[in-house]
Amino acid sequence: MKFTLQKNDPAGHARAGLIETAHGLIETPIFMPVGTAASVKGIFHRDLREDVKAQIILANTYHLYLRPGMEVIEAAGGVHRFSTWDRPMLTDSGGFQVFSLAARRKITEEGVRFSSHIDGSKHIFTPENVIDTERTIGADIMMAFDECPDGKSDFRYAARSLAMTQRWLERCFNRYEQTAPKYGYHQSLFPIVQGCTYPDLRASAAEFVKQFDADGYAIGGLAVGEPAPVMYDMIEVVNAILPTDRPRYLMGVGTPINILEAIDRGVDMFDCVMPTRNGRNGMLFTSEGIINIRNEKWKNDFGPIDPNGVSFVDTLYSKAYLRHLTIAGEMMAAQISSLHNVAFYLWLVGEARRHILAGTFKPWKEEMVVKLARRL
Repeated sequence: MKFTLQKNDPAGHARAGLIETAHGLIETPIFMPVGTAASVKGIFHRDLREDVKAQIILANTYHLYLRPGMEVIEAAGGVHRFSTWDRPMLTDSGGFQVFSLAARRKITEEGVRFSSHIDGSKHIFTPENVIDTERTIGADIMMAFDECPDGKSDFRYAARSLAMTQRWLERCFNRYEQTAPKYGYHQSLFPIVQGCTYPDLRASAAEFVKQFDADGYAIGGLAVGEPAPVMYDMIEVVNAILPTDRPRYLMGVGTPINILEAIDRGVDMFDCVMPTRNGRNGMLFTSEGIINIRNEKWKNDFGPIDPNGVSFVDTLYSKAYLRHLTIAGEMMAAQISSLHNVAFYLWLVGEARRHILAGTFKPWKEEMVVKLARRL
C-alpha cells in the first residue's frame, strides 16, 4: 500500500491524499460505508459503485467469522470474490463487537472468550487468531485486535486496558509477519491508538504505535460516550504525534459535523453506521440540514430530498413520496433513505477534498457546520 500526501490546507491540518491498494485507488479524505456482513445494508453493489461512487467499504470480522464462517469465505477465494465487491475493503478486528457484548464475554491476557449472539456457541478471539481470520477474509486493510474501553472509564482502568492493547498489538504484528496473504495481494495492518479521554495515555499510545512502521494508523475508542469537544482534543493530541506520511483512520465516527471537524484536525479515513441506520429510521442528512422524513410538514413537499442533488435518488423521488413510503413501512423507503445518506456522506468528504485542494477548506467548513446542525 502506498499513501501520497497531495495537499495540506494552509489554514489548518486538513489533508488531501491518495491511497494505492491492490484493488484500486482511494482519494482522501474518504468515508467508508459499513458493510457488516460484506454488504452495505439495503444498497446494491452496483449503486455503491455507480451512484454513490464508494471507493472502499468495511466488512466486520466478528460477523463474518460467525456467519458464513471462514471455510466458506476461503473456498470462495476471499471476501472480494465472495461478495463480488472488486474495490478496496477494510476489516475491523471484531474487538468492538465482542466488547459490546458485556454479558457474553470475558477478557483475559490471552484474548476474549465470548458467546455467539446467534446461537450461544463459545468462541475465543486472540491477537493471533484474529490476524489469521483477517488473512482468510482477505481485506486490503486489516485492523489490529484491541480493547475498546468505555469513554467514561477511569484513568486506572484506561491505563490497564491500554497496556494490554499494546501487548496484544505486538502479538498481532508478530503473527502478521509470520503469515502471508492467501490470495496473492498485499494486506496492510493498522495499529489502533487507544487511551480513552486521557491526553497522556493517548500521547504515549501514539508514540508506541510508531515503532511498527505501519502502512497506516487508526484512532479508536472515541465517540463512545465522551463529549464531542473531548473527542476533538484527543484527535489533536494523537495527530500531533502520528507520522504525517501515512493515512489516519478515525474509527466509528460519526455525524457529518464530527467528520468535518476531524478532517480539520488531520484525519483521512472514516466509517460509521449512521448513514444507513439513521436512514432506516427516517433521518436524512442533506447539504442544508437534517430532515425527519416522518414529519407532517413533508406530506405535500414534492421537491427533491436534497436541493444540491447529492444522489440520483434526489432527482427521482420527492420528500412527499419518501415520507409516504416511510409511513407505509415499505422496504423501499429504507433503501432510498440509506442510499441517499451514504451518497451524502461521500459527497461531503468529496467536497472537503475539493476545497482542501483549492485551499478554501476552512471557510467552507465553517459555513457547512452551521448548515449541517439545522433541523429542517
